Amino acid sequence: MALDPARERLIRRLPKVELHLHIEGTLEPEMMFSLAAKHGVTLPYRSVEEVRAAYNFHDLQSFLDLYYAGCDVLRDRRDFYALAMAYFTRAHADNVVHAELFFDPQTHTARGIAMETIIGGLRDAMADARTRYDISSELILCFLRHLSEEAAFETLEQALPFKDQFIAVGLDSGERGNPPSKFERVFKHAKEIGLRTVAHAGEEGPAAYIREALDLLFVERIDHGVRCDEEPALVDELVKKQIALTVCPLSNLKLCVVKDLRDHNFAKLLRKGVAVTINSDDPAYFGGYIGENFRQTAAALDLTPAEIITVAENAVHASFMSSAQKLSLTSAIQLEGQRA
Repeated sequence: MALDPARERLIRRLPKVELHLHIEGTLEPEMMFSLAAKHGVTLPYRSVEEVRAAYNFHDLQSFLDLYYAGCDVLRDRRDFYALAMAYFTRAHADNVVHAELFFDPQTHTARGIAMETIIGGLRDAMADARTRYDISSELILCFLRHLSEEAAFETLEQALPFKDQFIAVGLDSGERGNPPSKFERVFKHAKEIGLRTVAHAGEEGPAAYIREALDLLFVERIDHGVRCDEEPALVDELVKKQIALTVCPLSNLKLCVVKDLRDHNFAKLLRKGVAVTINSDDPAYFGGYIGENFRQTAAALDLTPAEIITVAENAVHASFMSSAQKLSLTSAIQLEGQRA
């Protein structure tokens, strides 16, 4: 599934916005072992190669088991800084100019890590990324949906002293048996205190979960959302309201949401007018950062240059950037399109 030079060049040069990126999911095995040695953490793997060999997932939960184990090496502010800075360095190489990062505080606070340590380390890296790479960024605090509503409320309360440090709340982790409706009251409270909202829905969960996220959580965009086509009326609504889906093609492939990238419904949704975007989800585990997701998706689904540009523009419009930033970036994307 090789790309022709023209589309390869276009993807490389396009300014990109990443909207679905779990910062803990950028923990490469080399850093995992380095931080484990720093903190005296014993990993259940003997080498980097053994960790990578474990990346043979059969569903979301099999990935999450490894993901949460890896997070144990993140202990101090410098660790979170190093994690995020490594991502920003890779993002810069892919010409990402804005990123909205998910983080899972419950994964860390349960181990006794302070909220200030988590957010402080990430914000340190975000500031340096702005200075070093001119990448703007935002933080989105995610609740783990396999935990209770009460735990989500507690986490939100713990984060309130840092409310000016993150822009939105989200919902992630194992979807099966954990519908968005479980967190309706939490999201209502978050919106009341001025936070924006997004949620994972329709990856392993049914289209009904997407409907719940829209109607009960009042989210502004849907993370994943690939099962929306189980309900044609839902697809029509997504098109009409231009509610973006933050799709992660290589993640869908790695977690067996699709068996072959050529079978992905991304292009079909795009051609129906759904505001689909391309993102990398947990790239350290799924085999590619955002540039690779663009390249493999464009090749597998034969996306045209105009469609690639539309996908990039969709991400700009769906982002939490200011109107002025959106206008400037859209113009930059269109200029690259004219050069293609």
